[in-house]
Amino acid sequence: MKVLHVIPSIPKVRGGPSRSTIEMVEALRQKGVDAEIATTNDNGDSLLNVPLQQRIIYEQVPVWFFHRFSPSIRAVSEYAFSGQYTSWLWQNVKNYDLIHVHALFSYPSTAAMAIARAQRIPYIVAPHGLLCEWSLQQSKVKKKLYLKLIEQSNLAHSRSLHVTARQEQVEISELNLPCSTFMLPHGLLPSPIIPNARQNLRQKLNLPSDEPIIIFLSRLHYKKGLDYLIPALGNLKDQRFTFVIAGSGTAEYEAEIESMLSLAQIRDRTHLLGFIEGETKDLFLQGSDLFALTSHSENFGVAVLEAWSAGLPVLLTPGVALASVTKQHNLGYVSELEINAITNALTHHLNRSAEATAIGDRARQFVLENYTWDKIATQMIEVYQSTLERQTSRA
Repeated sequence: MKVLHVIPSIPKVRGGPSRSTIEMVEALRQKGVDAEIATTNDNGDSLLNVPLQQRIIYEQVPVWFFHRFSPSIRAVSEYAFSGQYTSWLWQNVKNYDLIHVHALFSYPSTAAMAIARAQRIPYIVAPHGLLCEWSLQQSKVKKKLYLKLIEQSNLAHSRSLHVTARQEQVEISELNLPCSTFMLPHGLLPSPIIPNARQNLRQKLNLPSDEPIIIFLSRLHYKKGLDYLIPALGNLKDQRFTFVIAGSGTAEYEAEIESMLSLAQIRDRTHLLGFIEGETKDLFLQGSDLFALTSHSENFGVAVLEAWSAGLPVLLTPGVALASVTKQHNLGYVSELEINAITNALTHHLNRSAEATAIGDRARQFVLENYTWDKIATQMIEVYQSTLERQTSRA
């Protein structure tokens, strides 16, 4: 079985969906699926320095990179148009049994669906939250027109939509699109346990051995709700804690975060790390006490899995799709997206450290039992096989 995964971009700066696509392809290949990625050399505000128009190994998986049109107008460059990509895909799409399209409202995804339709190659689509209510409200008029004039027909001809959580499935159903959905979460490659991570992290940050550490680890974007989390932390005047922000964003938004921290009077209790990965990321997760993600909307939340895998309880808001799982299995706290409610949840956590340890142990075991890429890849192969069988019967 030969499967092409199409996504507008895959650098780390683009967050969870890009990382998950690479890991999914790697897991599928380990199970015998000939899976590849086609994408652009987009790297946020810059371009990746990679060979173009050839199959290379990138992050341990085969990838075809194509030049992204890069004018100075940000809105145009974000659309990720690529003439190279279009020509290659038109000539090569028939070499694949199935196309797995990631994301919407971007040229590589739209073109892949249109070309697959024209050449009668079956495809499935993973919207990655872009059909959820919050996302559709951003640039509302533009997305509404794009969906009506272009994407709705592309989606109607897809074999199915790949959603990652029940919440995303419910929100998509309210759009009354003429296509079915299947639910399959993202997976995780669990990191090895670091001995004495808690002690080592406090030494690294020059903190007392019993200092509580609360970590936010995600792409820095206003939808992540830091404008609620930071003031809530500022309300904890009589509580000991250190706050860690790990992630990167635009220079403008990073400056805004600095202002929020100063206004909340917690700048001197906060470490701004920028983007972290590898052993550094593992140390900060495994050595912290609580992971907080107070987002307006997350169709899944890969960072939540990473926190659970590190043995951390999580503090989420209802817009994070894994909030319902958190409640159901008691893997942390779920607060309304409101400053006082988040303050109360933080206070509850800081006053019950023994309870938090038990929650963290349970969370790690839960991830290992339900969210490894080995399990997810097996289920995805079953979806691919079913899709191709239906395609054969139609022919």
